[in-house]
Amino acid sequence: MMWGNSTMGWSWGFGLLALVGVAIVIYVVVRLVSKNGGGESSLPSGVRPEADAARKILDERFARGEITAEQYREQIRVLGDER
Repeated sequence: MMWGNSTMGWSWGFGLLALVGVAIVIYVVVRLVSKNGGGESSLPSGVRPEADAARKILDERFARGEITAEQYREQIRVLGDER
């Protein structure tokens, strides 16, 4: 019987752990690159991000009752985003 080498059973475990670690690092890098440097926007082609943010703020103010329907329509017209 060979009882002298007690680390033989754990050697495959460390290799598997290293493989899982490398896979996690690759996954995180791919996610970061696709979020920040993808180059494609989820917005329609004619919508600027600034106009989209302004529209969102305007929608929230209207929903809270801070502005009237007429003020809302006027601001939408100013933003150039009539629907």
